Amino acid sequence: MAEIKVRSEIAGSVWKIEVAVGDNVAEEDTLIILESMKMEIPIVAPRGGTVREILVAEGEAIAEGDVALILG
Repeated sequence: MAEIKVRSEIAGSVWKIEVAVGDNVAEEDTLIILESMKMEIPIVAPRGGTVREILVAEGEAIAEGDVALILG
């Protein structure tokens, strides 16, 4: 299965990481929750797969378009 790079659709900070490397996720599962302008915005899985790598940490700033996580 091809790798999928899951990107942030907004700029903000990583409020909470909901998954760990090795977790199996389904399409539309929440992977990471961002905080932007006092709102919580989820990054969801575009398809099912296994979390291969998490490229952000809680509290870290993230820009629009940055890769947050890789699914395999």
